[in-house]
Amino acid sequence: MGKRLIIQRRGRGTPTYRVASHRFKDKIQYRNYDNLEKEGSIKGVVSDIVHDPARTAPIALVKFENGEKKFILAPESIQIDDEIECGISAPISFGNTLPLREIPEGTPIYDIENRPGDGGRFVRSSGTYASLITHDVNQAVVELPSGELKSFNPNCRASIGVVAGGGRKEKPFLKAGNRWHALNAKGKKMMTVRGVAMNAVDHPHGGGNRQHPGVPTTISRHASPGRKVGSIAAKRTGKRR
Repeated sequence: MGKRLIIQRRGRGTPTYRVASHRFKDKIQYRNYDNLEKEGSIKGVVSDIVHDPARTAPIALVKFENGEKKFILAPESIQIDDEIECGISAPISFGNTLPLREIPEGTPIYDIENRPGDGGRFVRSSGTYASLITHDVNQAVVELPSGELKSFNPNCRASIGVVAGGGRKEKPFLKAGNRWHALNAKGKKMMTVRGVAMNAVDHPHGGGNRQHPGVPTTISRHASPGRKVGSIAAKRTGKRR
């Protein structure tokens, strides 16, 4: 039968595969799409750049001229005290946010809205960017990092530039433990060796001339730690009839 793929297990939504919500610094979304952006632009100053443990990219705290404060995904080359601008009249420079209809073709963009005003959904991982391919009738065609061409509403907003933190994958883990901690922090599961593939001295399911548990896989909740593997205190097992 084989074992279930990790992607199938993730679909169950158990805590093993869920990122801890308390690790997020804040919900990263664009500011409300109001008349300030629809008719002109609003400026803001980067007051801080911080690490978000639940994300792969750093985030920047922006103070806008109307007193509003927002966290945004930090683009490459941004620094504290840099000025960014949001709105249809904002210049085409790194960190600025504009509707897709106002962005020239071939511009690298990130944090693209799926629908106008939803705050940004696509291209948010560190080191990624998309390319605006062409403007068509009532749509803007964007090439995503995967190579897929996707059509967006021209009123959807996007930021200019490349998401910071692109060198993340270039540093080697060196040890399996480092990789385990990195994946665990993001709600991902590292591969594990099956008990039936081990020797009898290493696991209760190990040993034998073929790979099989050899003993019932259900185990009492009060079993000793070395024997508590398999279906722990299962109410029932097998196919439901």
